[in-house]
Amino acid sequence: MSKITILGLGAGDLDQLPLGVYRALTNASLLYLRTKEHPVITDLIKEGLEFISFDSIYEKHKQFQEVYEEIYSTLIQKALQEDITYAVPGHPLVAEKTVQLLLERAADHGVTIEIGGGQSFLDPLFQALKIDPIEGFQLLDGTSLKKDELVFTQHLIIGQVYDQFVASEVKLTLMDILPYDNDVFIVTAAGSKEERIRKVPLHELDRAVELNNLTSLYVPPITDETILYKNFSKLRGIIAELRGPNGCPWDKKQTHESLKKYLIEEAYELIEAIHEDDIDHMIEELGDVLLQVMLHAQIGEDDGFFTIEDVIEGISAKMVRRHPHVFGDRKAETEEDVLRNWQDIKNEEKGAANEKLIMDGVSKALPNLMAASEIQKKAAKVGFDWQEVGPAWEKVKEELREFETEAETGSHQMVNEFGDILFALVNIARFNKIDPEEALYLTNEKFKRRFSFVEKRVKESGKDFAAYSLEQLDEFWEEAKKLERSMNDET
Repeated sequence: MSKITILGLGAGDLDQLPLGVYRALTNASLLYLRTKEHPVITDLIKEGLEFISFDSIYEKHKQFQEVYEEIYSTLIQKALQEDITYAVPGHPLVAEKTVQLLLERAADHGVTIEIGGGQSFLDPLFQALKIDPIEGFQLLDGTSLKKDELVFTQHLIIGQVYDQFVASEVKLTLMDILPYDNDVFIVTAAGSKEERIRKVPLHELDRAVELNNLTSLYVPPITDETILYKNFSKLRGIIAELRGPNGCPWDKKQTHESLKKYLIEEAYELIEAIHEDDIDHMIEELGDVLLQVMLHAQIGEDDGFFTIEDVIEGISAKMVRRHPHVFGDRKAETEEDVLRNWQDIKNEEKGAANEKLIMDGVSKALPNLMAASEIQKKAAKVGFDWQEVGPAWEKVKEELREFETEAETGSHQMVNEFGDILFALVNIARFNKIDPEEALYLTNEKFKRRFSFVEKRVKESGKDFAAYSLEQLDEFWEEAKKLERSMNDET
């Protein structure tokens, strides 16, 4: 069976290289290097070391994963012909993707992997920065950095910051959370004679000239509370403290029942912000809605029934389960396919044994226009619906006539007949893909806007409303309409 021996070049120069690794490097019959840009290799070249490096592959590809895959493939192909030695910076098992690929896949090709020694860059880096890892640290790969992985309350070390491109991507990711002038430390060749540490503001990270394969980035723990406000765990801690023994009397008093009205209020205020297309207002109102979720979750945790993790786990699992066209192998080419899949999966989740009636699925907490729309949608799904809008219009006219008849006599049935008109109009809205709640909101806003214009005109005259006839007020109303039209034409 063929074999690849993997050696670590360490983090420093030749003086720090273990004797066993030195002998293995110099005695290797066929030596491959991930990169020759390393102090140890510089010294060994003077001793006549022969090798093949993969530096040129980095220039061939735009993605690091493609680089690693080609290095892996080349090593496997060579190893199938004869035993080879492969040397990498630092320790083979620390921040070396090509080594991980070999460990995961080499056995499938009948190739064994033997790991040699080598000092990782972590020990000299801790020494250079004078930090104690027991305080907690995080080591991440700069070539695949994700914002959600970052923990800023610990020592943060980002390796693989090879060049300006990687540094720029790292900078942009960090600046999603950290201030642009937050101090970071560029550490190059820690533990070697060329060791250098440079403190720079974050926005200058990709302008540093020291960036190479021996460069790491160090971000000290963040203690500024205002920066940590962007952290989800910080929010959770705030909510827990508000309901804790020394917390807020109002927050400690709340229950699931007492918070219901606030959730409805905040949801409608968010809808208002969306209608206004006001981004800052949306951010604020989304925060208020999230606050309600966090309060309910904290109450659940305080009572010992559930936690926010249970909430997140539930919705994450549901989203994956109900999107098999994204996370699975089911096909969905259109929005209708997606909705059909969603409903099928939802029905499967509920189970055939759960013999609820169709209308039981309509929430009693919905506003009545929205409820009417949901009722009609559920009836339509089982075929209880007109195939075209014509009969729906006839139903509206019929309900209008019936209401008019009852209104002429002042019958107590007027309320029911008026409800029938609204229900029939909701059906028209559904056929035309109009949200009735949205439509009424827009009309309400339009009326308030025009009436405010009329009120302004009245106040400008120095008179009261009582001094004007309805016809005179209507002239102001028409003026408001014309003004709106002219503004809409301009936009």
